[in-house]
Amino acid sequence: MSRPREFDETEVLEAAIDCFWERGYEATSIRALAKKMGLTGASLYNAFGDKRTLYRRALNHYIETSFADRVRRLEGKLPPLQAISAFFAEIIQRSLDDKQRRGCMLVNSALEVAPHDPEFRKIITEVLEHIEAFFRRCVQAGQRDGTITATQTATDLGRMLLGVHIGLRVIARTRPQRALLEGMVRPTLALLDSRVGGTT
Repeated sequence: MSRPREFDETEVLEAAIDCFWERGYEATSIRALAKKMGLTGASLYNAFGDKRTLYRRALNHYIETSFADRVRRLEGKLPPLQAISAFFAEIIQRSLDDKQRRGCMLVNSALEVAPHDPEFRKIITEVLEHIEAFFRRCVQAGQRDGTITATQTATDLGRMLLGVHIGLRVIARTRPQRALLEGMVRPTLALLDSRVGGTT
């Protein structure tokens, strides 16, 4: 009979996320991970496999508890334009609260790992496509109810919003200033608003 694990898996996985998030994938050693997670190297390998496998688990957990959770809370719970606005408001607040300037683990992974690793490129591409689809669905709903301009297609507007989202996360690592970040979002929302950016 196998011996039960003597740690909370979610808790140690979140510790791994913190370690990878702070240092990046390449610069994070198994020793640093084990120390942060409060495990021996052997226990870490037994529970999570090698560093690459652990990173995949950590990234997937991060995605589920950040982007996926945000979409579940906002989509269909708020009017379309407000849902988009709330999405960006959360991103801005997270960026301002990020005193270590770690940025977004997903975006960091897109820049560091994805260009050289087909598996992680696929994971990250799929998440970015899900975020784009969330924006597109919100735009489509807003175009149907007349609150979002129909002068551009929902596909193009969804892609624009994804680009603004990525840009926010990147620039906030060096210039986490509320006026700057809100100044990137404000005209974007104005372009969407049928009362400001165009007619339906």
